[in-house]
Amino acid sequence: MDTLNKYRKIIEKVLLDYAAVPYAHGKFETEIIFDQQRDRYLLMNVGWDNGHRVHGCIIHIDIISEKIWIQRDGTENGIALDLEEAGIPKNRIVLGFREPELRPYTGYATV
Repeated sequence: MDTLNKYRKIIEKVLLDYAAVPYAHGKFETEIIFDQQRDRYLLMNVGWDNGHRVHGCIIHIDIISEKIWIQRDGTENGIALDLEEAGIPKNRIVLGFREPELRPYTGYATV
């Protein structure tokens, strides 16, 4: 399996694992969006919680130039750690939600 397909499978597995965790409150669904053609991957919450509409992106990952760009990370511990543990090297992960001038200090790829 080539590297790009390996990365896609890892991202999909990690997002499926996150989606399987039930929430303790609210009536909403976790939606998983995989667009392999454009290499975009999202985890969304949609529904209602205590009379308030819930519609938000928890995780947004893009694959750009064979690097994993984490555009949004609403997880508690950081999805980058999960991607690393699953086999994606740190130098292939970009914390896109961090300001470009701070990325060199993260230990991850800068671009």
